Amino acid sequence: MSPIRSIGLPEIKSVMSDIDLLEEMKSGFLAYSRGECVIPPVGELILDDPAPGEVHIKYGYIRGGDRYVIKIASGFPLNRELGIQSGNGMMLLFNQRTGELDTILHDEAYLTDVRTAAAGALASRTLAPSEVDVLGIVGTGVQAALQLEHASRALGCTNALVWGRTPERVDLFREQFAGRGVDVEAAADVASLADSCRVIITCTSATEPLIEADWVRPGTHITAVGSDTPEKQELDVSLLARADRVVVDSLEQGRLRGEVARALSSGAINETGIIELGALLGDPTLGRMTDDEITVADLTGVAVQDLKIAEAVLRAL
Repeated sequence: MSPIRSIGLPEIKSVMSDIDLLEEMKSGFLAYSRGECVIPPVGELILDDPAPGEVHIKYGYIRGGDRYVIKIASGFPLNRELGIQSGNGMMLLFNQRTGELDTILHDEAYLTDVRTAAAGALASRTLAPSEVDVLGIVGTGVQAALQLEHASRALGCTNALVWGRTPERVDLFREQFAGRGVDVEAAADVASLADSCRVIITCTSATEPLIEADWVRPGTHITAVGSDTPEKQELDVSLLARADRVVVDSLEQGRLRGEVARALSSGAINETGIIELGALLGDPTLGRMTDDEITVADLTGVAVQDLKIAEAVLRAL
């Protein structure tokens, strides 16, 4: 048996600038929608005593590849009150031919956060209208900051509006981007953010809709990444019914979790016309046709993203 390599967060971060994250995500989504991946249902552990938390286990492989991945990522929101990060986890890579453990990436959920942001930026770039002057961010947490970082670069947009539940969190969020080439202003409310922004990214743990259908102007694209469990919801189901294009990273997962699951179960939409991101990337004619269309991308996170980013780290190292 070969030695098991264990790689910590500092070593992982040292090579991230060498990785084209959007291309890695594109490659993974293309493989997924071509049917080349084996991705079982998400494992999920919801905790409520002594503190609220959730643990996601995602795993899978690409047929003919070298490895399979098992990813564990957790979120404990009250950790902020303890002065520690809310997310944690690791990725385990196994030899696809022998089942031997190959590598432990003790990334503390960093790679999950980054691959989510890269997928959001990819979806936003793919579906955005031709001109994006102001990028809207709904949320003020780690993922919100990463989404703004990656999406602003992908779209070439240097102005952003952010909305959060508390002014203090919004101020801290804005401070993160001081001197980083993006002018971030606070939105008075979500309705005014929606009125001003043609690309909106939602990244909260909301369980009730934050964006109503009639707030959204024609020509707007929305990427929703926060709703990754059956209980969460950021968009009103009527917004998906109004959209000209509804895109998911995984239709199989979208039936069970995320914005699409809520809209399907309510009867607001049906599966006809829902497009997987990988299919759209393979055939751009499936995407936005005019700058007046409303488009929605509902991303619940697929294990092929974990595999692609983990293997990219190994190559870079």
